[in-house]
Amino acid sequence: MQVNINAVHFKTDKKLDQFITDKIEKLSGLYDGIISSEVTLRLEKNEAVENKIAEIKLMVRGSDLFAKKQSKSFEEATDIAVEALRRQLTRHKEKMRGE
Repeated sequence: MQVNINAVHFKTDKKLDQFITDKIEKLSGLYDGIISSEVTLRLEKNEAVENKIAEIKLMVRGSDLFAKKQSKSFEEATDIAVEALRRQLTRHKEKMRGE
């Protein structure tokens, strides 16, 4: 599965890229219909502690799934977004089986 990581106005390090890739690739074990994914990381320009945003779009057979989460670190935001996508994938699989 292809994982595209885009960081808005900053450069990610290899450790963060690998963390995100590993998390998303675990989802492909749940459902083999995942074609690719796009991850967008951005910093919100307010003074809040939780100013890091991770948006993940999964292209799967039949539709696209999307999760956007905000947290104090990109790793935590990615964890929460991947968990939301895991639930969406489970529902998507059940819907595909039911049709």
